[in-house]
Amino acid sequence: MSVTADHPWLEQLNPEQREAATHSGGPLLILAGAGTGKTTTLCARVAHLVAEGVPSERILLVTFTRRAAREMLQRSRGLVPASSRILGGTFHSVAHRLVRRHATALGLPGGFGVLDAGDAADVLDILREEAGHAQSRTRFPRKATLLDIYSRTVNAQQPLSGVIEEHFPWCSEHREAISALFKAYTARKRALGVIDLDDLLLYWRALTRDEVVGPKLAASFDHVLVDEYQDVNGLQADLVRGLAEHGPAVTAVGDDFQAIYGFRSASAAHILDFPEHFPGTRVVTLERNYRSTQPLLDAANAVAAQAVRAFPKRLRAERDGGVRPRVVFVRDEGAQAAEVCDRVLEAREQGAELRAQAVLTRTSHDSDLLELELTRRRIPFVKYGGLRYLEAAHVKDFVALLRLADNGADEIAWFRILQLIEGVGPVSANKAIGIMAHGDRLAAWPEAREAIPAAARASADALINALIAARAERRPGPRAEGLREVLAPLVKQRYPDGALRVQDLDQLVAAAHEARDARHFVAELVLDPPNSSADIAQPPHLDEDYLTLSTIHSAKGLEWDSVHVLAVYDGNFPACMSAGTSESIDEERRLLYVGMTRARRTLHLYVPVRYHHRPKGTDDAHGYGKPSRFLTDDVLAACDVKRLPDDPLSPYGEVRTSRRITVSPDSLFD
Repeated sequence: MSVTADHPWLEQLNPEQREAATHSGGPLLILAGAGTGKTTTLCARVAHLVAEGVPSERILLVTFTRRAAREMLQRSRGLVPASSRILGGTFHSVAHRLVRRHATALGLPGGFGVLDAGDAADVLDILREEAGHAQSRTRFPRKATLLDIYSRTVNAQQPLSGVIEEHFPWCSEHREAISALFKAYTARKRALGVIDLDDLLLYWRALTRDEVVGPKLAASFDHVLVDEYQDVNGLQADLVRGLAEHGPAVTAVGDDFQAIYGFRSASAAHILDFPEHFPGTRVVTLERNYRSTQPLLDAANAVAAQAVRAFPKRLRAERDGGVRPRVVFVRDEGAQAAEVCDRVLEAREQGAELRAQAVLTRTSHDSDLLELELTRRRIPFVKYGGLRYLEAAHVKDFVALLRLADNGADEIAWFRILQLIEGVGPVSANKAIGIMAHGDRLAAWPEAREAIPAAARASADALINALIAARAERRPGPRAEGLREVLAPLVKQRYPDGALRVQDLDQLVAAAHEARDARHFVAELVLDPPNSSADIAQPPHLDEDYLTLSTIHSAKGLEWDSVHVLAVYDGNFPACMSAGTSESIDEERRLLYVGMTRARRTLHLYVPVRYHHRPKGTDDAHGYGKPSRFLTDDVLAACDVKRLPDDPLSPYGEVRTSRRITVSPDSLFD
C-alpha cells in the first residue's frame, strides 16, 4: 500500500512538501518561501509523526503569535486522532507554563505577576528618578529608551557596552549608570514579586541549563517544531539549542527573505547558521508559490536576488496568467494619495471588493495624507499597526486589577489603580502604598485609606472590596465580571469616550469566561495581547466594505488580491536611520520584499519624487528624492513603469524643461 494511502493528508502535498513532512532522523530546516504552504507542511509533519508512532503529547509546537499558534494547533489536531494531545503555543506562553511549574526552584513566588512593556518602563522610570537621573544636568535616556536598551541586551545576548555602542551611541557616557539602573531594576522586580517578558525567556533558559531540571524538561519531548525561525532572537535560539542538546529532534520552518524584526533583536543569522548550530541538518526548500502570479514573483525574486548572504530560492507560481507589477512615479505624497484612491475605486468598479485590497506602509504615519483623502472620498478603511490593544489605557487599568487579585504586592498595579479614583494623585497614592508595603496589602487598607483624600475614600473602598471578592473567586469569568463592575464607572468618568471603552471591558470579560485558569488568562493578555481596541482605528460603521491600511510588519503572513506599497524611495526604503550597516540595509530590502509578496493578482509600488520639509505646515518648502535603491534595473525590467503627466522629474531626479537655462557667475564679482 502506498504512503499516501496510509496517510491521506500527504496527497495534498507537492513533492518538496512531502519530503519535509516525512523526514525521519535528525534536525530539519524547511526553507518555506512566501506563499509556499509552510503551515500546511508543518501540520502534515505533525500528523506524520503521530502516524509513525510518536505520542502526540511528546511533540512541542512553538511559534511567535497566539493567532499562528492557535491555527497550527487546530489544523494539526484535525489531522490526528481525536484523542491526541499536541502541546504548543508562543515562546512566551510556553515559558510562562514552565516557569509557573518551577517557580519555587527559580526563587519566584507562586503568584508572581508578569509586567507588560509599559509597566516595565514605569518601573525603570521610578528607579531613574530615585537615582537622581531625572534631575541630571545632562541628557539621560528616558524610560522607553532604557527599556529598549535592556530588552535588546537580554534578547540579543550581547554585552550592554556592545548594544549601546551599536544602537545607542549617544548613551555611551551613561553606560555605568545604565548598568547600575538595570541591576536595581532586577532587584526591584524580585522585591515586587513580578517578572517581565524578557525574564520569562531568561528563566526558561535557566531551567534548560540546570543539570537536573534541564534534561528532565527536554526528555518530555521527542520533537520540537519551531515556526518562523527567521524571527528568533539570540535568547530564543539558545532555548532551542538547549532543548536539542538533551535529545529532541528539531524542525525549524522559516524564510530568511522574510526576516524583518531586527528591532525586536531578531536576526536572519540564526536561520542562516542553523545547519552549523545543528550538525547533520537536512535542508528542504519550498519554492512553489500558491499565492501570486509569476509576473509578481519575477519582480519579488529580483529584489531578493540582491541579498549578499541568503539561501538560494526562486519562487515559481502555480497559478497561470497575471499582470506585471506597476511602479508609479508621482509628484509628492498628496499626488500619491490621489492616485491610490483612483486605483482602488477603479478596481472596485471592475468587481474587486475593497476588503480584497490593501495599502501597505513602512511606518504607520506614512498613510496620514492617504487617510485624509480616503475620508474625503468616503472610502471606508480599517487601519492596523501602531498601538497594540494592551497599550490602550482602559485595558491596562483592567489588567492591573486582575494582577492585583493574584498578587497584592504588585506596587506598579496599585499605583495605577489608586490614581483611577478621582482626587487621588501620585503623592497620595504613594503614601497609601507605603503604608501597605508590608504583610497583607488588602488587610492593611483601613490604615492606608487615611492617606488619600476623604472624598475619594468611598470609591477606594469599593475597589478594595471588589479585589477581596475577586481573590476569593478562583474562576476567571466571575472574577473578571466583579472587577469589571467596579471599574466601569471609573472608566466612564475618567475618559471622554468612556462608554465605548467599557465595551472593550465587556469583550475581555467574555474572553475570561472561555479561559480555564485566572492566572493563565492574565498572563496570555500580557504575553500576546489582541490587536485592536477602540483606541485604534475602528471598523467602518455598518458599511458594505472597507479598505485595509497596514504597516508591512503587521501584514506579514496576510495576503490580498491587490496591494499598494507607498513611499518606495530612498529614505523610506531603506529608512535613513536603518542605512548605517549592511545588515540593516538587508533587512530593509527584505521588508520591501515582504510587502510585495502579499499580493495575489496586482501590485502597485509608488515613488513620490518630491517631499515636503513640513508636511503639515503652510509653506511649500520641499526637496527632491530618489527611488529606492532596491528598485534596480532588474526589478524595473520586471515591472511596468508609469510616469504621471504632471511629474516634473524623471525616476532619477533629472528636471524636464523646455526652457534654456543660462548660468553665469558674473554677479558674484560685482
